Amino acid sequence: MSTQVETHEFQAEAQQLLQLMVHSIYSNKDVFLRELISNAADALDKLRLETFVDKDLQVDTSDLHVQIEVDREQRTLTVRDNGIGMSRAEVVQLIGTIAKSGTAELLAKARESQESGSAELIGQFGVGFYSSFMVADRVSLVTRRAGEDEATRWESDGSGTYTVETVQEAPQGTAVTLRLRPEEADDGLFDYSSEHKIRELVQRYSDFITWPVRMEVERSDDDGSTKREIETLNSMKALWARSRDEVSDEEYAQFYKHVSRDWRDPLEVIAVSAEGTFEYKALLFIPSHAPGDLFAEDHRQGVQLYVKRVFVMDECAALVPPYLRFVKGVVDAQDLSLNVSREILQQDRQITLMRRRLTKKVLSAVKHMMSEDHERYATFWAEFGAAFKEGILSDAENRDTILEIASFASTHDAERTTTLRQYVERMGEAQRDIYFMTGASRSIIESSPHIEAFRAKGYEVLLLTDPVDEVWVDSVAEFDGKPLRSIAKGELDLDAEEDESAEPEREQRQEEFAGLLSWMTALLEEQVKEVRLSSRLTTSPACLVSGAHEMTPTMEKLYRAMGQELPPTKRVLELNPAHALVDGLRKAHDERGDAAGLAETVELLHGSAVLAEGGELTDPARFTRLLADHLARDL
Repeated sequence: MSTQVETHEFQAEAQQLLQLMVHSIYSNKDVFLRELISNAADALDKLRLETFVDKDLQVDTSDLHVQIEVDREQRTLTVRDNGIGMSRAEVVQLIGTIAKSGTAELLAKARESQESGSAELIGQFGVGFYSSFMVADRVSLVTRRAGEDEATRWESDGSGTYTVETVQEAPQGTAVTLRLRPEEADDGLFDYSSEHKIRELVQRYSDFITWPVRMEVERSDDDGSTKREIETLNSMKALWARSRDEVSDEEYAQFYKHVSRDWRDPLEVIAVSAEGTFEYKALLFIPSHAPGDLFAEDHRQGVQLYVKRVFVMDECAALVPPYLRFVKGVVDAQDLSLNVSREILQQDRQITLMRRRLTKKVLSAVKHMMSEDHERYATFWAEFGAAFKEGILSDAENRDTILEIASFASTHDAERTTTLRQYVERMGEAQRDIYFMTGASRSIIESSPHIEAFRAKGYEVLLLTDPVDEVWVDSVAEFDGKPLRSIAKGELDLDAEEDESAEPEREQRQEEFAGLLSWMTALLEEQVKEVRLSSRLTTSPACLVSGAHEMTPTMEKLYRAMGQELPPTKRVLELNPAHALVDGLRKAHDERGDAAGLAETVELLHGSAVLAEGGELTDPARFTRLLADHLARDL
């Protein structure tokens, strides 16, 4: 017997909002089941808490669960819980909220999302229970609050009105029944009475909630007969909610493979637990291998976001910085809304705080690997070092930590990388700078003329071959008080650094070559801005040097590869005064002035310097012809 039936009209704005929902403005209607199960789980949590607070409350809490019931003939789906339930007043207040508070602001957001084709409308505002109207043409709710005798029924088709009535008999808890719309796959509306579809959605969105989600399923016996049995659809194994010593390495590995879709074991497991005013737990993994698309523009990054064990978002990029885009795992927050968009996450203060702490946890884990397990650290660096170094540019807060963790190839060891700290510890008393050179590969740098004097004097040089190295070295002035200095840029006089008494000799040599340098500078004015003597060369006759604040040739190539045109840059041509070719050129110029043959030799000398650093000649055919002619004269 039913009593106290009331019919209410939706406010105009709320009615329009529901109509927008009904007419498929969501691209992902699957989330309705997540919303209903999440509400049911909350009701179970509240009942358990209520029994602790109210000792006189006589309820059975021995088998708290969520039950999904399907009637394929009637095309209904029911989500039932035996939780706290609601009184009639609470139904009107909570379930009728959208009917009471439909505002122009919510409607404007809905219309804006519809016009822009947003796939994230459900994240623009909390829809919760009303997301049911995305898949159902009628929704009814029957609920009885724990400790009360009367129950309440709420029902609506989402068009203009809803009814609220009191019913005398109903089990404790809440049951939401949806009369499902016909399947329309092209519109993202699937058969939600299908066991396969329900199982898929529960495992995707609600696999780790605390309570069992059950459903009656049909199974075949060995003799061919069928029977009905209750099956729990979710695992409830939220590893992040358990302490590290309660979980085996094998369990972590299996969970990593589940969230990352990687068949290999992770390199590192990082468990995070934060309590206090803002609570969350996280379980992060550093993979053992970099994905092939790590540097692709469309690389999918981020960790999975849960709220109270309910799946909310895959690849939540707001929780980890781009340079840690290889990190996989889950973050489970207690105080976020289930319906939160990616745009809102970018501005959420709690998300920002989580991101900062998770970043520091990952950096700490890498630092621990570096000090305690060099082999694993070496694997990490080989796989992810190029991406990790992006943080030197983008993460000012943690730049010093990243520089401490980072390692680089150097001339000190052909196999092992070195940290900046290790480099500094090896520096001799006469060395004031940390020397480095950027280039396309180690072999190219090691064969460069620029490195000759440093090798001769035993100075260690960092060999930086990743594209990001071209950028971050310009943003880091020093490390531990030692300036970082490119061996391919600016003027450099290693003799002066070691022995100031050599100054008179250098001045005399400069005077001897003054005429040649002046003539060559004029002769090559279209290609170089200056010709000068070098102290960085020992075996090569010449090399090209960029200005202290100019782009390297490698950086220019990177920009051009990205389609950016750059104005031509003139560089400095440095000559090795001790080389027989350069000294002979000086003597010939003193004797014969600007003879045509000398001009061709200068052209060849400049071209050789371009080729020595892996550059491209502007006129390779002319260079080949001149070279052949000069070789022929010597025969």
